[in-house]
Amino acid sequence: MEQKLTIAIQKSGRLHDDSMKLLKECGIDVSNGVNKLKAEASNFPIEVYFLRDDDIPQYVEDAVADIGIVGENVVYEKKKAVEVFDKLGFGKCRLSIAVPRNENYESNPNYLQGKRIATSYPVLVQQYLDDNLINAEIHEISGSVEIAPGIGLADAICDLVSSGSTLFMNGLKEVETILQSQAVLIKNNLLSNEKQALLEKLLFRIHAVKKAKNNKYILLNAPNEKLQEIISYLPGMKSPTVLPLAETGWSSVHSVLNENDFWEIIEKLKHAGAQGILVIPIEKMII
Repeated sequence: MEQKLTIAIQKSGRLHDDSMKLLKECGIDVSNGVNKLKAEASNFPIEVYFLRDDDIPQYVEDAVADIGIVGENVVYEKKKAVEVFDKLGFGKCRLSIAVPRNENYESNPNYLQGKRIATSYPVLVQQYLDDNLINAEIHEISGSVEIAPGIGLADAICDLVSSGSTLFMNGLKEVETILQSQAVLIKNNLLSNEKQALLEKLLFRIHAVKKAKNNKYILLNAPNEKLQEIISYLPGMKSPTVLPLAETGWSSVHSVLNENDFWEIIEKLKHAGAQGILVIPIEKMII
């Protein structure tokens, strides 16, 4: 019987969409019908389980699923015996303390001393309070945490924040970040050799997709007298490719730029005399 890798992902919401997109970008075709709890890929030995995000660490710990995609905040809150082995770069947010906008916080965590804090993450909040030697009362609630101060349930909240617009609409301001979070891959600690081999194949594809997203392919025309200076700005994967143009005294230069350094290097290239600069997205990047 053919071994299959089982992966748990969120059954709905943003992490679901991004997780399914990642599998598709890895060339894995999964048909996800409405309200289906599991689905098999047609071209890779993997089966997908669609679960509540809070349940994913438990399913992976129990080896019901071999691996899972879930937010770091959930992993650390649930404290299950799973291994975080890759950060995926999507679903980025932060777990933050927020207080009413009219409060004078002054960047001092001791403000929380003796206060009531509403949150869906009591474990992480308690850890933060213990680390800062703060004695506060935690009110664990699920959903609509941001309304707690307005109805007199709490003096502050701790919740996930991305843009901060929900806090603003509820008269709150973000004052302390206790965790930076993003989607991560977790795995069961006791995978068989066969399933570990399948996981390595999946990771190979994921890393190729991630590297492609962080890099751009660049083509430009360079005057030969400026060629060495222009090449010095372009590390590429090994070194830039240089080809002669039909016009005497000019060359075509091809390379790869990291997204983080892109605009700074483009300015240097332009200043050095590069012309006709083309920037092309990369679908996959194998190193």
